[in-house]
Amino acid sequence: MLRSVDRWLLPYVTSLPRRIPADGTISVFIAVCDHFEPLHDTDLTGALDRLRTWLDRFPAITDRFCGADGVPPRHTCFFPVEQYEPRLLDEISKLCRSTKAEVEIHLHHRNDSAAGVEDKLQNGVQDLCRHGLLSREESGRARYGFIHGNWALNHCDPHGRGCGVHREIPILKQTGCFADFTMPSAPHATQARKVNSIYYSADATGANALHSGTNVAAGVTAKLRHSPNRLLLIQGPLALNWKRRKFSVLPKIENSDLTGRNPPDALRMQLWINQRIGVTGRPDWIFVKLHTHGGIPQNFNMLLGEPMLGFFQAIEKANRDPDHRFRYHFVSAREMVNLIHAAEDKQMEETDKLRNYLFPPPPVLQ
Repeated sequence: MLRSVDRWLLPYVTSLPRRIPADGTISVFIAVCDHFEPLHDTDLTGALDRLRTWLDRFPAITDRFCGADGVPPRHTCFFPVEQYEPRLLDEISKLCRSTKAEVEIHLHHRNDSAAGVEDKLQNGVQDLCRHGLLSREESGRARYGFIHGNWALNHCDPHGRGCGVHREIPILKQTGCFADFTMPSAPHATQARKVNSIYYSADATGANALHSGTNVAAGVTAKLRHSPNRLLLIQGPLALNWKRRKFSVLPKIENSDLTGRNPPDALRMQLWINQRIGVTGRPDWIFVKLHTHGGIPQNFNMLLGEPMLGFFQAIEKANRDPDHRFRYHFVSAREMVNLIHAAEDKQMEETDKLRNYLFPPPPVLQ
């Protein structure tokens, strides 16, 4: 259970003294980043059936609930571009149009080369753009968020599995990636030493690029946004949950993964908030990046069923309570990046005006 804990435990402990401001309203931005693999352990017919379940059930959720600023729950599908199938993307496009869900890039590869991963990413960008699924700058350049398959970003797996490219980050930047959402991966061995952070990767090769970097700070770090060798890394909460223990002794790892066996609840939400992941200089904004594998029944039955409905109901109740300090907002991965950069640039407009701050909605949503 505690594999790789030697790598991240000390950084986790030293980050614990971070405190939530004593006064004022705290905005909590929640993004569900889905390693969305409908072809996992099934064929095309089975994958299309899974997508029909999403099309049948998710619109009812987005019609029923909303966050503090009136925006319904968002879902971001990081689609494995090596599994491109037009019929699947046609159905996912329908899901996006009906629920404002968004699509970004997920990629599994191994023993690869720099040229190989660049080709895979460029093809993936082109494939998703044919369906109108990626953000486009005014110049027409496509921009995307990224999650690495098997957690092995920049060849960070100590066993050498799941990638093969030590300088993958510059290739991601070159092909239009605006941020990576891979971490946390604990208890997997790929877990970075740096935890509970939003930061620009170090200008280094392999795992070292993930283990250190520069935290995003208001009015300070914007120039790093344009570095060809440094990528914005947005981590989800990683913590030890002492209220849930293995063998009644060891704390369980809270790694912000939403599963059928471990759905979201009030205890987990408090742990996520307590990690205070945000932009230095903007203490009233907290970013909660969650992940899941929603293309498979054991998880999407939770995401589309009673556990998630109860979670959304609790959020709506808290948002209506005038004495509750936290205000919860639902965002896509792209919108989270925009809000982070807005905070970095010390923008103080209403959050709904900053959701599209740098990177506009994909054509399918326009």
